Amino acid sequence: MQTVIETEEYLKDAKRVGLSEQERMSIVEYFARHPDAGDEIQGTGGARKVRFAGKGKGKRGGYRVITFFSGTDIPVFLLNVFAKNERIDLSQAERNELKVILGTLAAAYRRKRAR
Repeated sequence: MQTVIETEEYLKDAKRVGLSEQERMSIVEYFARHPDAGDEIQGTGGARKVRFAGKGKGKRGGYRVITFFSGTDIPVFLLNVFAKNERIDLSQAERNELKVILGTLAAAYRRKRAR
């Protein structure tokens, strides 16, 4: 199983959209078993989007989780979560920002572990 890191931004989003502790843990467990799940979001440098059913909502009305996974030597990073009724996709500005961030995230993590 792969290590999963819930980023600060993800945790803020999870609270805002009302994810329960059980839903959060289910998402973490899912990505620990399926680190490269989801469709790659074009123009982000490797971010992926995965749909999850919300309590009583089903996948189409549930949540979208944005992740980053760049190899078995680093964790899966949970970056954002949003309810589908909030938005359907990331804006171009958000995609551009992710591309910059993700371009250095994996390298920085690997350097830190090498010390």
